Amino acid sequence: MVNPHVSVHAYPWDVLGDPGFAGRARATGADAVTLALSYHSTRAATPHHPQRRFVDARHGALHRPVRAPAWAGRRLVPRGADWLPGEDPGRTAVTALAEAGLPVTAWVVLAHNSRLGRLHPDLAVVNCFGEPYPYALCPSRPEVREHCATLAAEAVHDLPAGAVRGVSLESAGQLGAVHAGCHEKTDAAYGPAALRALSVCCCGGCREGWRAAGAGPDLVVEELRRSAATGAAPPAGIEEVVLSARHAATDALRGGALAAVRAALPGVPITLHAHPDPWATGPSPGLTAAAAGEADAVLVPCWPTGPESAELVRRTALRHPVVDAYVTLLAPADPALLPGHVRRLRAAGASRLSLYHLGLLPADRLPLAAALAAEFRAAGPTAAGGTDPSGSTNAARAAHPSDGVRAPGAEIGAR
Repeated sequence: MVNPHVSVHAYPWDVLGDPGFAGRARATGADAVTLALSYHSTRAATPHHPQRRFVDARHGALHRPVRAPAWAGRRLVPRGADWLPGEDPGRTAVTALAEAGLPVTAWVVLAHNSRLGRLHPDLAVVNCFGEPYPYALCPSRPEVREHCATLAAEAVHDLPAGAVRGVSLESAGQLGAVHAGCHEKTDAAYGPAALRALSVCCCGGCREGWRAAGAGPDLVVEELRRSAATGAAPPAGIEEVVLSARHAATDALRGGALAAVRAALPGVPITLHAHPDPWATGPSPGLTAAAAGEADAVLVPCWPTGPESAELVRRTALRHPVVDAYVTLLAPADPALLPGHVRRLRAAGASRLSLYHLGLLPADRLPLAAALAAEFRAAGPTAAGGTDPSGSTNAARAAHPSDGVRAPGAEIGAR
């Protein structure tokens, strides 16, 4: 019988300067707060903060000190968050939560950074029409993989002993054509096959990967353009080469990030944001053959409240014993549908539930977090028989286009 684990998401600015945050978090009954220590640009509501109502996080940022020795000689160097108080706002928020008895899961966004992609377009994803996606750093580039490993290590560097009970790695792979930001005006313009083609990176590094696999890059680009125009899938051989090269680069990026985190926090369980569709791009990239065996848990996007999310959990549970179901409490998700939704996810094999997002949640939806945590725990053991990777019974431990529910900054890719 598995004791299910529940976490609630937050940003450092939700915690800092708000003495009421810890109480709201405890009231949910969650086992941990998943706190962003590296994050992409966003404009966030702060409906409960005593001093403000919005935060403009103008660029992707490391919410820890940007230590010169760690980044010496690098082109890809993150910036700190000058909209947050103090020299180390991430550590201050982690400490505040720990002192309130709330363990933290460190939430680290890796390859999603519009500022760095614009500064270094040669390291960004490029589609088959030569158009760069500046929000997406390409894993085929050694500089990008090195950056993500260093970023992961620096995000958790020198945090208070015992305060961090887990690490959650987002965008540990390639982002694709869909980017829900900057007044996005691309919804429903392209069908699934076209989106898949437009989500294939065609940068120099990826072309070298295709060439090494025996495919001529010009032919691959030609077939991708045809697919984007007609909606027909490229030849199977082309798809095989493209996916193989993408997964090899993803494996290399993820492996470096995992090693860096485990060196910094030995023994702390690591959750990987991922998707069972091998073609998926975005915050939860497609699971590779090696990925499931390397992480302690796999978080899958379950924002749509229909049966398709339970199917994602079932497919993931076949490959990993610990599945974390990622559920939004925010509109337009229907509160009336959420209890049945989390029951289905539990029955499908989820032993963990991650709720998005306590800091963004309006007052009339605050009770939902506690209700869903209780519903998930009462739903019984997982179908897959997974266990909590922390080994403790009380451990601190993107959406579908047709549903209309999408995470800020999430990409859909080809679902």
